[in-house]
Amino acid sequence: MKLTAREKSELFGEGIVTVILLLLLNLSIYVLLDQMIKSNPALADGIFQIKMSLSFGPGPYHIRFWSWGGLFVSIMLVADVFIVYWRLIRRYRQIQLHHVISELHYIAEGHFDHRIPFQLQGDMQRVVQSINALVDSTIKSMEEERQIERSKDELITNVSHDIRTPLTSIIGYLGLIEDKQYHSEEDVFKYTHTAFLKAKQMKVLVEDLFEYTKVRQTATPLNLTQIDVGQMIQQLAASFELEANKKGMKITTEVTADQVMMEADSEKLARVFNNLISNALKYGSGGKHILLKASHANQKEIIVEVANDGPMIPKESLHQLFDRFYRVEGSRSKETGGSGLGLAIAQSIVDLHNGYIYAISDKQLTSFVMHLPVKQIYKIEKEQNN
Repeated sequence: MKLTAREKSELFGEGIVTVILLLLLNLSIYVLLDQMIKSNPALADGIFQIKMSLSFGPGPYHIRFWSWGGLFVSIMLVADVFIVYWRLIRRYRQIQLHHVISELHYIAEGHFDHRIPFQLQGDMQRVVQSINALVDSTIKSMEEERQIERSKDELITNVSHDIRTPLTSIIGYLGLIEDKQYHSEEDVFKYTHTAFLKAKQMKVLVEDLFEYTKVRQTATPLNLTQIDVGQMIQQLAASFELEANKKGMKITTEVTADQVMMEADSEKLARVFNNLISNALKYGSGGKHILLKASHANQKEIIVEVANDGPMIPKESLHQLFDRFYRVEGSRSKETGGSGLGLAIAQSIVDLHNGYIYAISDKQLTSFVMHLPVKQIYKIEKEQNN
C-alpha cells in the first residue's frame, strides 16, 4: 500500500514529536537522578562501588563504566528506539485501517465490482482477503436471488401459457356445444373428445408441476431401501416394450454385474428412469434402439445410462436440457407431448440422492448419464444433524 504525501508527512511529524518528547523525558529523569545522587553521599559511594566492580573483557584490557550517566543514556537510547519504532508502526497500521475502512465505504455505496486492491502484511492482509471474499460471496448471493426471482417469474409465465392453451380449446369446444353450434351427434362427440384430450394434457402438466415443486424442496424425505438397479431397469424395459414396438424401437439392457445394489427411494428413482425412457420414445424419432445400462464406477458409486440412437441434440442445447420448460425444438408446441418438466424433475431427484446427471450427444448416440452413490451416508448424517 502506497502512502500519500500527506500521510508520509503525518508519519514523519509524529516520529519527530515522539523523539523530542522522549529526549525531554530522558533529560528530566537524568537531571533528577543526578541531583539525587549529589545530595546523598552514601548513594554516590554505593554507585561508585558498583561501578568499580563491573568490568568486561579479559586481563588488563577490561572495560569499566566510569560514569553512571553513560550507562543510563545508553539504556534510554535503546528504549527510545523501540518506543519510536512501536509508535510509527502503530500509526502506520492505523493509516492502513483507515484505507481499508474507506474502501469498505466505497463498496457499500454500491460499487460492488470494486475490490480492495492493495497488499498488506500479516493480519491486515488476512482482513483484506476476508473482506474481498465476503463481497464476492455477497455478490454471488445477490445474483442467485435475482436468478431465483427471474426463475419464479419464468415459471409463472410458462405455467400460465401451458395451461391457457389447452384451457382455451376446452372452453371453445364446450362453448360450441353449449351454444348448440353443431350439426350432428358426431360433431358433439368430436368436440367433447378434443376437450377431454386437452383436459388430460392439463392434468399431466399440473401433476408434473406438483412433482417438480415437491422434489425441489431440500427437506423432501427419501424412503431409502436397498434396491438392485440392474433388476429395476430390466423391469422398466419390459414395461415399455409394447410402446417401443409401436414406434419401431427396441429396448435393451446391459448390466455389468449380477447385482448393482444401492440405497435409494425406489419410487422416485423409477420416476427418473420413466421420464428418461419416455423422452427417448418421444424425441428419438428415427432411432431404432434404446439402451439401459447399469454398472459400478467403483465401490462407492454406480453409473446408470439411458441412451438412444435418435437425432443428435445440438451442443448449445445440452447445458439447458435440465432447465424447466426447456424444449430443444425451440417452441412451446405440444406435438411431441410432455410438460417440459420431465428432465428438471429427474435432475432434482438425482440431486436428492446426492448424485449428478448430465447429457452427451453425437451422431451415434444421445446418452443421459447418472452417477449415484451406493450409500446415502451424507443424507443420513444431514437428517441426524437436523
